Amino acid sequence: MLLLKALILGVVEGLTEFLPVSSTGHLIIVGALLDFNDDKGKLFEIVIQIGAIIAICWEYRRRLITVASTLGTSERSRRFVFNLALAFMPAAVLGLLFGSHVKRWLFHPVPVAAALIVGALLILWVERRRHTVRVAEVDDLTPLDAIKLGFAQALALIPGTSRSGATIIGGLFFGLSRRAATEFSFFLAIPTLSAAALYDLYKHRHLLSLDDLSLFGVGLVAAFVSALLAVRALIRFVATNDFTVFAWYRIIFGALVLITWYSGLVDWSSAG
Repeated sequence: MLLLKALILGVVEGLTEFLPVSSTGHLIIVGALLDFNDDKGKLFEIVIQIGAIIAICWEYRRRLITVASTLGTSERSRRFVFNLALAFMPAAVLGLLFGSHVKRWLFHPVPVAAALIVGALLILWVERRRHTVRVAEVDDLTPLDAIKLGFAQALALIPGTSRSGATIIGGLFFGLSRRAATEFSFFLAIPTLSAAALYDLYKHRHLLSLDDLSLFGVGLVAAFVSALLAVRALIRFVATNDFTVFAWYRIIFGALVLITWYSGLVDWSSAG
């Protein structure tokens, strides 16, 4: 049963990490339904994020190898890395300052459901605005653009907001093309998720055990495969569509959690 739970949560992590629907929110809710939200469950959620990170690195391996190999000679590569570093800083600093408080009070299904709905309304609002493209490609970003996107990403410290959603929709609001906003969100995930995973693994290192190797392996592989499929699908999707469908999904999913909580069908109050 634990391996089955690992498989399910791995797929959920991979499918939702890079879509504007909040992977953290889904893991909190699905983990509560599967009764896999104890300390081991929380550690598991940290580990399977690594699978999603590897998926992005694999999908963009040529670009990343080029940047790494030309960092000393290419202004374009240096600007790319500098912009990523700038965009990474707001979430890193605010996460260190307020992360423990956020996890204590907001890492529960009901606040997540509320955040899903609020985020959906913001997506609908941004999509209804006139979208004037000022930045067509990731390489056209200025340092100021990167900083603004970094603060947009930091909103995702609130579970249910969605890291990718905040970055992508923030990018549209700031004048990025859909492809540029989506790809920068992917690239920004690499330092952000890596730092968060390593920091949390260090804090919870006492929970690591060789006995859980198969559990973590199943979840990590499931997250890698599903994340790779989700990334490729999203790039194709944004070429001809907006993000309205994700907003309505968030509203329906969030409303279901709130309705089942209010009616007493599911005791969400004890989950988290």
